[in-house]
Amino acid sequence: MSTLIHVDIYTDGACKGNPGPGGWGAVLVCQGKERELHGGEAQTTNNRMELTAAIKALEALKRPCEVTLTSDSKYLTDGITKGWAVSWRARGWKKADKSPALNPELWGRLLELLEIHTVTFVWVKGHAGHPYNERCDEMAVAEAEKYIKE
Repeated sequence: MSTLIHVDIYTDGACKGNPGPGGWGAVLVCQGKERELHGGEAQTTNNRMELTAAIKALEALKRPCEVTLTSDSKYLTDGITKGWAVSWRARGWKKADKSPALNPELWGRLLELLEIHTVTFVWVKGHAGHPYNERCDEMAVAEAEKYIKE
């Protein structure tokens, strides 16, 4: 029996232009309580925002937790579940074809957090009516729009 508290985390990232202004959103659900987190950057990519959402959500946990992290990003979920990020790190942040892996500092931070928490990654189709995914998307888009010049 697990003594860890279970937290459901939902994340999403958005980018206008890719690269361009971006935002991320996360919802943490634990013991019936919800907490929303969000932020953005003036110049970024969608993938960086997807990773940042997961990192910021995991960093918000005050103790090791059992986490189900749900995202519509194949880049994020496959990067972990298919072992890509671990392989890239083992090769000095190089992909199998020797080209540089993108976003090594974010992948590295995420892998550090995965050593603290027990995380199961779940992929969901984006823009398909999943309430928490839709909420995260709304927050991410709103954050990205803060950086768009009128």
